[in-house]
Amino acid sequence: MKNPLLDYILRVRLPITIFTAVAAMVITYYVGRAERDGVGYSPEQPIAFSHKLHAGTMKIDCQYCHIGVEKSRHALVPAVQTCMNCHTVARKDRPEIVKLTQYYEEGKALPWKRIHKVPDYAYFNHSIHINRGIDCSNCHGDVAGMEKIGQMNSFVMSSCLDCHRNAHTKLPELKNINNGPDNCFACHR
Repeated sequence: MKNPLLDYILRVRLPITIFTAVAAMVITYYVGRAERDGVGYSPEQPIAFSHKLHAGTMKIDCQYCHIGVEKSRHALVPAVQTCMNCHTVARKDRPEIVKLTQYYEEGKALPWKRIHKVPDYAYFNHSIHINRGIDCSNCHGDVAGMEKIGQMNSFVMSSCLDCHRNAHTKLPELKNINNGPDNCFACHR
């Protein structure tokens, strides 16, 4: 004897439930990508700063603003004082520079929103990469062409491993490069 309730559950409810669960996972996967790996993350900043103008047109080196990157594991976000090295004279009347000057005069740090970040459990050292001659654009993209900065590449472990295992093809500008360390404890401490 057939059970109509069981038949209904197996023929109608179960496929709908499975479809809904799979659809929700797929949608969550694609919608949550930027949050998961950061690619495409480009928040509004307190000051509309143009990397295209400063790094591109004016050709200011990354290390002028992001100091210590050749000696430290971190690339520091520039202090307001660094900006004011030029902007005490240049373009002082522009609205964004007026805001910048206000932070400077009040002695406040700019509340920049962090864009590029590796997970807390991973150890990344900028100085090792910079001192090997690896250009910032290999990881950060064409910053000199960006009006508004955003994350262009993924900083998940598979991205790092891909570059370390294939450094000779990923970084052709570097002559005689060996692959990076393949030892887990080089990055995870």
